[in-house]
Amino acid sequence: MFSEDKKQIVVELYSPLLLSKGVKLLVQREYTNDVDCMGNKWWKLKYNLKKAIALKHDTIVTFGGAFSNHIVATASACHRLGLNSIGIIRGEEFSKQNPTLRKAASFGMNFKFIDRNQYRLKDSIDWSQDYENCYVVPEGGTNDLAVKGCAEMIQDVGFDIACVPVGTGGTLSGIINSLKSHQTAIGFSSLKGGEFLTETINEYVNSKNWSMNTDYHFGGYAKISEELITFMNDFKEEHSILLDPVYTAKMFYGIFDMLKKDLIMPNSTILAIHTGGTQGIEGMNERIKSKGWKIDF
Repeated sequence: MFSEDKKQIVVELYSPLLLSKGVKLLVQREYTNDVDCMGNKWWKLKYNLKKAIALKHDTIVTFGGAFSNHIVATASACHRLGLNSIGIIRGEEFSKQNPTLRKAASFGMNFKFIDRNQYRLKDSIDWSQDYENCYVVPEGGTNDLAVKGCAEMIQDVGFDIACVPVGTGGTLSGIINSLKSHQTAIGFSSLKGGEFLTETINEYVNSKNWSMNTDYHFGGYAKISEELITFMNDFKEEHSILLDPVYTAKMFYGIFDMLKKDLIMPNSTILAIHTGGTQGIEGMNERIKSKGWKIDF
């Protein structure tokens, strides 16, 4: 599964705003790297699953919410590698109406559902007591091996600023570690109060050539607004690229808003990492429709 010859497709976007600011915007379309173990999840799991196999573990235990990209990616990867997978899910029991869990189940993943209070304690639990010979991958996949994998993600296309959506901080950490001395990175937090992630990221990086933008979370993790959905519709129509409402839409909205406010240096080249996550759109669409908002993606 983890071949070493993956080539991601980098495309340039064009718009009157970019032209007026003298900024070149490249998009690294990580959603093209794998259908189900998509985007940054592929890179986060790469060395974790290699280690699990080397240590002869036969079961992967990991964590996530009911619409987690990481849950689907782990289930898919384990299925192809002949590993058992267990998803410790925050929230309600399995519902056939949940497209994320339905897809993970189709790859053979078994679930354990726990309430939010139990979920907060997940990292202090010895899961090997319940699942013999298991290898534990953290929520979102972020650990030192995930950071190592994400450091291999960036395409060497000549850029000044790398922009990355941020959930747990592993992808941004890996990208920071791969930057050249003249390059910088901006992480766009999808969490309200995402400033705390700076401490997490500093555990994995030594460089100071990065910053965290917390202005474009739209109310918090998985929170959306009609303005954001309209932006996604317009972006898809103009650039033929599908964004997800949890991560990539918020990052691209932030990039274009920063350009309007002259917060990005003229004549810069930006490499924006589209980290995937589009599997979650089906589940999110039910929420969008219930609000009466128009969906064109």
